[in-house]
Amino acid sequence: MAEPQAGAVDASRVTVVRLGEEDWAAYREVRLQMLLDAPMAFGGTHAESAARPESGWRERLRTMPTWLATEEGSEPLGAVSLFRFPEQDEDETYLIAMWVRPSARGRGVGDVLVETALRYAAESGCRRVTLDVAEANVHARGLYERHGFRPTGRSGVLPHAADVRELEMVREL
Repeated sequence: MAEPQAGAVDASRVTVVRLGEEDWAAYREVRLQMLLDAPMAFGGTHAESAARPESGWRERLRTMPTWLATEEGSEPLGAVSLFRFPEQDEDETYLIAMWVRPSARGRGVGDVLVETALRYAAESGCRRVTLDVAEANVHARGLYERHGFRPTGRSGVLPHAADVRELEMVREL
């Protein structure tokens, strides 16, 4: 087995916590970081999020289950959320806003976040979790495939970047 790199994340030491609306400022900071790091991976833009008032952040965390991955003594390692679109069935949800800090990628943090979201969805009575992923993002697609997500055959483009093709994937629970 290879030795961990200096500064590597030990996935067994990662803690995942569900955020409440009182955590809005911490989540805002992480969300702005993710939008700067990977602007073509998310449906919103940094400018839109930077302009969102505190009440908007609180509402997001009140209505959208959101988790933050941390490791003692480090800055947040990643985040994930679930959201049910109005057109979805009551027993379906969407995995959104999945992000892992670049320095923590490839170390199991994404796996822990996806597992947490899937467990919550199942415990909440969901039978299906759907997501959109940029076609070119082979690492994210691999992560989702490891967790049982499969392409539905549907695709679309980002509202703010028509050249970014997204693929829809689904996981039956």
